[in-house]
Amino acid sequence: MSQYASVSQSHIPDQIDSSASLAVASLVGRVLLSAIYLLSGLSKLAAPAATIGYISSAGLPFAPLGLAIAVAVEVLGGAALIVGYRTRFVAAVLAIFAVATALAFHNHLADQDQFIHFFKNIAMAGGLLQVFAFGAGRFSLDARRT
Repeated sequence: MSQYASVSQSHIPDQIDSSASLAVASLVGRVLLSAIYLLSGLSKLAAPAATIGYISSAGLPFAPLGLAIAVAVEVLGGAALIVGYRTRFVAAVLAIFAVATALAFHNHLADQDQFIHFFKNIAMAGGLLQVFAFGAGRFSLDARRT
C-alpha cells in the first residue's frame, strides 16, 4: 500500500470547491467560450461579401440570410453568454449552431485543417452543454433574476 493511501482527504482543504472559486470559474469559462463567437460574428460583419461567398461555396441556399442568422447567433449569443442572460437557452442554441456549422462547413475530414475545425466545434458544443447543464453561476444576470 502506498504511503499516501492512508492520508485522509478530509484533512486537505478543498479550495476548488469554494463558492467564490466556482463563481469566478463559471464567469471566466463563459467569457472564453464567447470569445470565438464574438470574434467570428464581428469578422463576418467586417467582410459580408466574403462570408456570403463562403456560405455559397458550401452549397447552402440563401447565403445572405445565412449571414444574418450567423451574425445574430454569434454576436448576440456571445454577448448574452458573457453577461449570463438566459444562459441555458443561449448555450443550447450556440451548441446546436456549433454542431450545425461543423457538419456544414468542416465535413471534409480527410483534410487535416477541416478535421481540426470539425472537432473544435464539437468540443465547443461540449463546453456549451456543460453551461446548459449547470447554468451561468453567481456572476450573471440570470443569478440576479432568481
